[in-house]
Amino acid sequence: MTFPGYKPSTLALWAVLALPALTMISPLLGDDDRAFHRLLHPTGEWAARLMIIGMMASGLMLLFKGRQWPRWLMHHRRDIEVAAFVYAALHTLVYVIDRGTLARIIEALPETFIWTGWLAMALFLPLAVTSNNAAQRWLHSGWKTLQRAAYPAAVLVLIHWAALHDWGSWQAPAIQFAPLVALWAYRLWYWYLRPRAPLAAA
Repeated sequence: MTFPGYKPSTLALWAVLALPALTMISPLLGDDDRAFHRLLHPTGEWAARLMIIGMMASGLMLLFKGRQWPRWLMHHRRDIEVAAFVYAALHTLVYVIDRGTLARIIEALPETFIWTGWLAMALFLPLAVTSNNAAQRWLHSGWKTLQRAAYPAAVLVLIHWAALHDWGSWQAPAIQFAPLVALWAYRLWYWYLRPRAPLAAA
């Protein structure tokens, strides 16, 4: 069976991206009353991991010029980032259902690990909605400007993750984000700080 407009490689990628979600289903079929609550962490962590992988594409293209695998990642970046948003949406849904009432959700908002998550989600929502060719054509140059909101959103995700356990488990998010931060630093150095040969006199 084929799907119009989707290459086999894209369908295979989406099958792989769905695997973490499939592993989350079986615990729900058991007798553990807290199985649904325990979906909070895996959905959030997979959202962050896929976001990091998608955002690394541009830096890897620059670092490994001429290689094919960064081109493949760049070509499929949109799929990976949309999958990241799907996991983030599941994470949010699980949180809302787990809290139970609007009053309890509002009560938790002052907590750093809560408001950073909501703000990151608010930034990612328009990025997900405009992750299509029609929106790119409609927004023209404004599309790239909008997409830059992913950078502050990623910082918010890092803070959200690190603050989740009162900063006691900051090592895990730091390790996960380290490659992305390193690539950001490399891109900054490459485009703005690296020495350049002086232009030859006319």
